[in-house]
Amino acid sequence: MDAPVFAIFALAALVGGFVSGFSGFAMGLVVSGVWLHIITPMQTATLIAGYGLLTQGYGIFKLRSSLDLRKAWPLALGTVVGIPIGVGILSYLNPIYLQLFVGVLLMIYAVYGLARPVFAPMKIGTGADIAIGISNGLLGGLTGLGGIISTISCQWRGWPKDLQRAVFQPVLFLAFVVISISQAAAGSITKDTLVLYALGAPFLVAGLWSGFRLFGKIDDETFRKTVLALLLVAGLSLLASTLPSLR
Repeated sequence: MDAPVFAIFALAALVGGFVSGFSGFAMGLVVSGVWLHIITPMQTATLIAGYGLLTQGYGIFKLRSSLDLRKAWPLALGTVVGIPIGVGILSYLNPIYLQLFVGVLLMIYAVYGLARPVFAPMKIGTGADIAIGISNGLLGGLTGLGGIISTISCQWRGWPKDLQRAVFQPVLFLAFVVISISQAAAGSITKDTLVLYALGAPFLVAGLWSGFRLFGKIDDETFRKTVLALLLVAGLSLLASTLPSLR
């Protein structure tokens, strides 16, 4: 990788880290749009999972005083169950139409949320949380967006921003653990990818640190709108990736 290409790679890592530090998720959305043009899809997927362990681990550490595993474990359990099911379904299902459907739903939800006042808080039981987690894992296995549904469900509850992140970030961390183990078992973690990981990590950490500093200065409503805006971007990203295949 020559210097100009590495500069692009590093800048994407910096911006991805910043977005993750500020919002708690969406690092993969930011970096994949750039990295897929300069490195292989396998390297991109492996780096997103590996850096996801770093971003989510850092977030968990910073929000450790707000952690409540009683709230997080049903979502986490369901996600771990759902990911391999989603991956397995890919062998039998054309994911294009699913991605199109999910992309449209995300856009509708985000636009509706941005255009109206805050949702009335909902009470969700343990059984429903496990089901939400399974759906979260299924979507992650099918589309790579492993934290979208758990993030939305935390919004529905009306929790403050620190508690939302203290719940959905452990879920994301566990999802990345499962994905990374699967990648290691499949042999997709190569020496070249590990070198890229080491070279990009300082830029990602710098962005992560600065994003988290900004997160500490915003209110709950700004955080809500930021999450909705990123969900809108996720929906647009899914549409952009599927439309060429429908022509």
